[in-house]
Amino acid sequence: MKVIADLIDKLNLMIGDALKWAMPIVVFVCALVAVLRYGFGVGYPWLSEIYVWLNGAAFMLAAPYLLCVDKHVRVDFLYGKLSKGGQAIVNIVGTVVLLWPMLYVIAIKSLPGISRSWRVLEQSPTLGGLPFMYLLKSCLLAFCILLALQGLSLVIRSIITLRNPTTEEQSHG
Repeated sequence: MKVIADLIDKLNLMIGDALKWAMPIVVFVCALVAVLRYGFGVGYPWLSEIYVWLNGAAFMLAAPYLLCVDKHVRVDFLYGKLSKGGQAIVNIVGTVVLLWPMLYVIAIKSLPGISRSWRVLEQSPTLGGLPFMYLLKSCLLAFCILLALQGLSLVIRSIITLRNPTTEEQSHG
C-alpha cells in the first residue's frame, strides 16, 4: 500500500514542482499585457488569455500538490489538537465522505461539457483568443483525478498510521 501512496505523491509532487514555474510566467505575461495596453495602446486577446488560462490551470492542477504537502485549507481548530490516530481518522472520513463524493459530482457534471469541447476542438469565444479551450476545460477533469488519487494516498497513509501510530506517514513534504 505504501508503494502506491509513494507513487501518487511522487506524481503530484512533480506536477506541483513544475507548476511553480507557471506563476512567474503568469505575472510576467500579465505585466506585459498591462504595459502593452496602457503604455502603447496595443492589445492582444490571445496574450490576455494566456495568463488567465495558465493561472486557472495552475490553481486547479496545484490542488493535489497542496494536499500532498499538507498546505491545503483546513478548519484546524480541533485537528491540530488530535493525536496522530485521531488525525488519521479525520483524514479517512473527510476523504471518503467529503472529498471523493465532491470530486465525483464535479467530474460527472463536467464530463459532457469536456467531451463536447474535445469533439468540436472548442476555441476561445473571444475574437483573436486562444484556439484550445478544450485543454483548459480538461484541467477540471485532471483536477478531479489527481485530487482523488491524492486522497487515496492520504487514506493509505492514514491507515498505516492507525496500524502503527509510531510511524510518521502523515508527512509528505
